[in-house]
Amino acid sequence: MTLTAKGRLAGVIGWPVGHSRSPQLHGHWLARYGIDGAYVPMAVAPERLEAALRGLAALGFRGCNVTVPHKEAAMALVDELDPLARRIAAVNTIVVREDGRLFGTNTDGFGFLANLQAGAPGWSAGRGPAVVIGAGGAARAVIVALTDAGAPEIRLANRTRSRAETLAAELGGPITVIDWADRVAALSGAALLVNTTTEGMVGRPPLDLVLDALPTDALVNDIVYVPLETPLLAAARARGNPVVDGVGMLLHQARPGFEAWFGVAPMVDAALRSAVLGAG
Repeated sequence: MTLTAKGRLAGVIGWPVGHSRSPQLHGHWLARYGIDGAYVPMAVAPERLEAALRGLAALGFRGCNVTVPHKEAAMALVDELDPLARRIAAVNTIVVREDGRLFGTNTDGFGFLANLQAGAPGWSAGRGPAVVIGAGGAARAVIVALTDAGAPEIRLANRTRSRAETLAAELGGPITVIDWADRVAALSGAALLVNTTTEGMVGRPPLDLVLDALPTDALVNDIVYVPLETPLLAAARARGNPVVDGVGMLLHQARPGFEAWFGVAPMVDAALRSAVLGAG
C-alpha cells in the first residue's frame, strides 16, 4: 500500500469495529491497483457519530462505510440520501462530495445480486418464486433487490410473523408472508431460497428448515459466511441444488464505494476471497 500526503482516504465506522473485514478487503484492492491511499477502521461511539461524519470532509476523507450499530442513524445525518437507502432503511456507504456534503447509499442489495450472478452464471430473479427466511435488516436489502430485479413472488417466512408482516407492508411488491409452521411447504416450486438470518453461523444453531419440498434446480444462498459452508448449504449441495455462499455479498457490496473513493472499479476474484477469509 502506498500513502503520501496526496493519498485518498476512506474507512469504516462502527462500534465496535474490530470485527469488520472491510480493512482487509479494501487494503487488498489498494495494494493490487497500486493506489496512493488508505482505508482505516474507526471505532465511533453512537453519541459521537454525527461529529465523526461531519469531520470526514475536514480530514480529507473521500467517504466511509458504516456498520453496526450506525446504519440506521446515519440516514438522518447525511445531506443527501439515495432513495434506495431510504427503502432499505439503512446506509452502509457514504461518499463525501466535492463541496463537502455527505451522500448516503446502500450497496447490500447490489452485493447480494452480484454474488448470485457471479456464483450461478445465467441465474435471474425472474425465473420463479423466491423464499426469503428472516425479516431483519439483511432481509430488507435482499427483498428490495429481488423486487427490483423482477422476482415474480417473494415468500417471506420469519419466526415472528408480525415482523414479516410489517416488513411486507413497508416494502410493498410481490411479497407473500408465510407462517413459520408453513415454511417447508413454501419451498414447493421455488426457484431461489435465501437465508438472511444468523442461524447456521459459528456459535449459532443450524437453520431449522427441511429441504424436501425444494426443487433440486432451485438456487440456495446463505448470507452467513462463517462458516463458508453452512449446514443449509451443505444440505442443499448434498441433494444436488446449486449453492452460493455468503462471502461474495460482502465482497461485491464493497465495489461501488471503492470506485467512488479511489477511482478504480475493482475486481472480485479468488485472491480477494482468500485475503478476506484469511483475515478471520
